[in-house]
Amino acid sequence: MTSTLSSFDFTSAGKRTIDLERQAINDLYDALGDEFAAACQLMLNCQGRIVVTGMGKSGHIGAKIAATLASTGSPAFFVHPGEASHGDLGMFTPDDVVIALSNSGTSAEVVAILPLLKRKGVELIAITARATSALAEAADVVLHIPIEREACPLNLAPTSSTTAQLVLGDALATALLEARGFSAEDFAFSHPG
Repeated sequence: MTSTLSSFDFTSAGKRTIDLERQAINDLYDALGDEFAAACQLMLNCQGRIVVTGMGKSGHIGAKIAATLASTGSPAFFVHPGEASHGDLGMFTPDDVVIALSNSGTSAEVVAILPLLKRKGVELIAITARATSALAEAADVVLHIPIEREACPLNLAPTSSTTAQLVLGDALATALLEARGFSAEDFAFSHPG
């Protein structure tokens, strides 16, 4: 791997990435509809906790989504799907709503726990780019992320897909915040530091 860094146009490469990710957000915006409202209603009516799960980069985004939900009035936490199948399924209750993130909808660790979650009686929201995947088929609500390509020049590294997941998570959290009438005082209570 050789390169001539002095002649590489880093700014153009950065702008290309931002442009592709901006397009992914625009596509997500255009796709947002009734399923988004249904997911929000499931979470708003949740009598337990919102449990977020995902593997790899989707898992990292899922952890951030859970943290944002929890700090904005929607009790939530993240469970790693690998740990779920090694005892952490005990953290789930029938009163919970699960948000499972997988760009492909076929992540083995996520798919492996789907029947177990269904047996627990939880309601499942899928966030995926593949509307016909195993994850989507198991879900009560599918939030489809219409990703045409990753911003990575190799179209391999999760870039546009994770940006869209993060933006969608923020949209869910802020919609719930508004619906609950969550105030600045409520926010301060969760952020005493």
